[in-house]
Amino acid sequence: MTPMRAMTALILGTSLAAGAITPGLAADTVKAGVVRSMGGSPNFVAKDKGFFAEQGIDVDIIFFDSAQPIAVAVASGDCDVGATGLTAAFFNLASQGALKILGSGTWEHPGFQSIGFVVSNQAYAAGLHTLKDIGGHKGAITQTGSPLQYGIALAAKTFGIDYNTIQILALQSNPNVGTALTGGQTDFAVQTVVPAYAVVQKGGAKLLGWEGDELPPQQNEAFFTSTKMVNERPDVLKRYLIGYRKAMAYFHDAFSDANGKRRDGANAEEVMGIAAKNLDQPLAQIKLGIPFFDPQGRLVEQDFVELAAWYKAQGMIKGDIDVHAMIDQRDAIMVSAK
Repeated sequence: MTPMRAMTALILGTSLAAGAITPGLAADTVKAGVVRSMGGSPNFVAKDKGFFAEQGIDVDIIFFDSAQPIAVAVASGDCDVGATGLTAAFFNLASQGALKILGSGTWEHPGFQSIGFVVSNQAYAAGLHTLKDIGGHKGAITQTGSPLQYGIALAAKTFGIDYNTIQILALQSNPNVGTALTGGQTDFAVQTVVPAYAVVQKGGAKLLGWEGDELPPQQNEAFFTSTKMVNERPDVLKRYLIGYRKAMAYFHDAFSDANGKRRDGANAEEVMGIAAKNLDQPLAQIKLGIPFFDPQGRLVEQDFVELAAWYKAQGMIKGDIDVHAMIDQRDAIMVSAK
């Protein structure tokens, strides 16, 4: 083989091995908005394990105090993608054509911990010991129009409680919710696993239970992007999704068996370490609460239809809502049952 042919073969081989991503070129940057919780784990894992780098993607992870600002940031272009609970603000923006759902986030699934109910020590001493007892009490969340508020409504429905007897306190951030729990300004709160345990582990509150164990299985978190990103950077988005879904499968296999039952796999310790590093939390605390991720990020559309309908019934959504039209049918993977 001549030197020129050898060089040509080397270049072609390298290009094919890299999935047609040319070595040496700057990676495409994607800004991903997440709340400082385990819901951001696919981004953490994909970045740490090099799954994004394999696709020529450099992800800048941006943390937010609550879910609603993430939808606004993605719609405005301050972030390219988001992974969090779908708020009423999300549906209002998506109904205007600004946002598209790409796949599921965490699922509320038996044996896993994603969204939890936490009770103040004062309220517990006064008799609030189970979700059946939340009627007539004050419940804190970060913001109204969020899956956290929806969780309170589902708990009320499940246990035959009049939702209107519960006073909702919207405190804007997880630290504020934690302070209210510790000080007894709220009787209970609904939080994701990391901020919930941050209070519980310090003795500031007690755990009542997890949505996945106490309420019917459901999806109310998703990863999403802007319609502008779908239309103007489709190749970048496609490569981002390859890395993201690879991380979802990696996370799933670390903590779930083939039937979706909780168990620690060979990579469990590694994945928990990645989460602990990114969330700046002790490894021992991360081990206490592991959420469920579908290995493909499949969507149960009906869950989001019901979530949007509840928001609309509360007067939080204006106009008609077509959830099916909000889903990017080119990239989303659908499933009819949980």
